[in-house]
Amino acid sequence: MSISPFKTGLFIFFFAASAVASDALITSLPAEPSNLIPCFAADTASAEISRLIFNGLVKYDKNLKLTGDLAQNWEILDEGKRIVFHLRKNVRWQDGAPLTAEDVRFTFEKIKDPNTPTPYGGDFEKVEAVRVIDEHTLEVIYREPFAPGLASWGMGILPKHLLEKENLMSTAFSRKPVGTGPFILKKWSSEKIELWRNPDYFEGAPGLERMVYRILPDTSTAFLELQTENLDSMGLAPIQFKRQSDTPFFQKHFRKFRYPSFSYTYIGYNLTNPLFRDVKVRKAMGLAISKQEIIDVTLMGYGRIATGPFLPGGWAYNPSVETPSFDPERAKLLLKDAGWRDSDGDGILDKDGKKFSFTLLTNFGNDQRKQACEMIQKYLSQVGIEVKIQVLEWGIFLREHIDKKNFEAVLLAWQLPPDPDIFDIFHSSRQAPGQFNFVGYENKDVDRHLEEGRRSFEEAARSRAYHEIHRILAEEEPYTFLYVPEALPILHKRFEGVELAPAGLSHNLIHWQVAESERRYRFKKDGVA
Repeated sequence: MSISPFKTGLFIFFFAASAVASDALITSLPAEPSNLIPCFAADTASAEISRLIFNGLVKYDKNLKLTGDLAQNWEILDEGKRIVFHLRKNVRWQDGAPLTAEDVRFTFEKIKDPNTPTPYGGDFEKVEAVRVIDEHTLEVIYREPFAPGLASWGMGILPKHLLEKENLMSTAFSRKPVGTGPFILKKWSSEKIELWRNPDYFEGAPGLERMVYRILPDTSTAFLELQTENLDSMGLAPIQFKRQSDTPFFQKHFRKFRYPSFSYTYIGYNLTNPLFRDVKVRKAMGLAISKQEIIDVTLMGYGRIATGPFLPGGWAYNPSVETPSFDPERAKLLLKDAGWRDSDGDGILDKDGKKFSFTLLTNFGNDQRKQACEMIQKYLSQVGIEVKIQVLEWGIFLREHIDKKNFEAVLLAWQLPPDPDIFDIFHSSRQAPGQFNFVGYENKDVDRHLEEGRRSFEEAARSRAYHEIHRILAEEEPYTFLYVPEALPILHKRFEGVELAPAGLSHNLIHWQVAESERRYRFKKDGVA
């Protein structure tokens, strides 16, 4: 799960000119994308592929600073109430049509359309109008200052000439997208997705001819493919990183990287379910779970305890929020205070004739999450709560359970942007189907602070607002925040130009090349030579 095709994810790309292309990078995804239209690309697979096909007006560079993408430059006027963007003049869609300011206005109108159930609509609620000044200049007018406003224009821009008469909810464009980006979608099957470089990309064609994503839901299978060099890269599981890849073969052929991820893992409760309405119950569940032991066992120590929705070390993070303790005895007292007792002596708490039993859902293909669920099941059984575990394929998980609020509790992760705006996840207005506050959290003070955090351009004022949000969420625990994992990617040594930076490993993917002597694949126009 991710916040945004621009905002979230470990991969933030910075593109620039490079040499003649050859070779391919073959990697994996745990599931197929659900939709490649940027305003619908809410899951990690969709976001990762969409980012390579589409561009926003702005992007983050390797140091997580905003820089131009489709926009060459801009001016912020009237204390943030107006942004004037100047578009690049050499950009063409992948079908050859020129990009214009009308495409940007069209994208905004589609996002604002009530018939477009995008989870990113909150980023554009404050926009009063998008005015086209000329073919390459447009003005965005806000009703009030909006701090994340500039970053929100990292949303991928859509081609008006192809989608003007289309229904975004049913268009074939979602599987056959045409963007402005460095790679063009050529093949999509249930087994793999193949992207070819865009030779006319406005910042220069990528150094690699192909990006191939194999759909491998099981990380063990992906690792076997890595061992035979049928994959060039993957995100390693902790045991794979620490032990299984610590061999002469991997040391000779691959490079491993380790850095803090832009994500946190959590248990989300359906707050409309009577089991989880009482804050004492949610607090008790958090106390009953040893988060450090989960990190030590499932992540082999490659992570740290999460205290809230902001990443440690960032200016939005509230250091005064205490690390949650592991205290099952206090958990039992809170559950008793909430009216839960084992009246029939079967080891499971009950109240008003109903046992405290629920199903915890997570997605298939992530062994750490499954193992964490099993540990949570054990912890909660020790305080009288019965947990059943259900592991689901990602598409079914989203369509049948998250979107329909058909769940009791879930174990998932959010990937986060450099800007700490979490309006779409926790504001009470973001509960409609397809939006991100699917747990149904409502708190007027949190709403107010989220709105304050969006209005001010001063980091100190925003920091105060987010510190309060952090404190309230820790007290009310609509999520049980578990851990912030480390990213553990591995990459074949034949790729040159790779540079680890604050933005992660793939920020300069377009620069990557393979030396002539190391190339495995050579390409004609329509296939492998």
